[in-house]
Amino acid sequence: MNMRKITSLTALISFVLLMVTSIVLYIVPEGRVAYWADWRLWALSKGDWAGVHTNLGFLFLISVLLHIYYNWKPMISYMKNRARQVRIFTPDFNLSLVITLVVFFFTLWGVPPFSSILHLSESIKESASVKYGEPPYSHAELSPLAAFVAHSNVNLDLDESLKLLETAGIRIEKIDQPMIEIAEANGISPNQIYLAIQKKEQPLSDVMPEEPIGGTGKKTLESICSAYQLDIDRVIQGLAAKGIKVDANQTLQEAAAANRMGPDGVYKVIREFSLR
Repeated sequence: MNMRKITSLTALISFVLLMVTSIVLYIVPEGRVAYWADWRLWALSKGDWAGVHTNLGFLFLISVLLHIYYNWKPMISYMKNRARQVRIFTPDFNLSLVITLVVFFFTLWGVPPFSSILHLSESIKESASVKYGEPPYSHAELSPLAAFVAHSNVNLDLDESLKLLETAGIRIEKIDQPMIEIAEANGISPNQIYLAIQKKEQPLSDVMPEEPIGGTGKKTLESICSAYQLDIDRVIQGLAAKGIKVDANQTLQEAAAANRMGPDGVYKVIREFSLR
């Protein structure tokens, strides 16, 4: 067997598979949504895809290092000038370095079109949260059933919930069993359990919950006000009166960062308006 060929082909195959996993992770819903709705693609969960991507990355790295080792002489020749002297900073190397640094720093600085690529991914993920549903609070799937129904963002009666689950044919071993375990045992998602214990599909209340629903930090002020039927102009003026300057198109996280405070702090101020 030819190790040079094996190394090159391994690098090629792992690179192609890395492209596939990168595309999947580019469009996969946010973790809170993926785990809540038990999102899968080709029977693989978000965690499965992330794990495969990580290990393929290591395989690609190792194969590239071996590829460099087996092709050291040809690569060194790329760095020789016309006098056949080795020069690292050749025109070709310099251009390659500049291209790489441009992508790196322009991405950090949010310069188009690099920022547009990231925003497209966020839009795809946001549409997934609408399609699959948001958990009532962060990591709700890890909560025991009893704690889940008692949470302030859920606030349902435990006995009545157990009856509804029984009617829906969902088996419960014990009330302190985590939602994710109940879902796996019944071959459904945690979100389906949540829907089953609701008498009917409940729209958002016009009063904001005490704790922000998962994903609220990535929603714009305009969408938050629209969801809870708040006058956005009044909210912006009220925030400004408290020294918090925000824009309607800013996400809660962006507004918090711009005002040097946490997203929960901005959320609490906005919530004050929903209670008036």
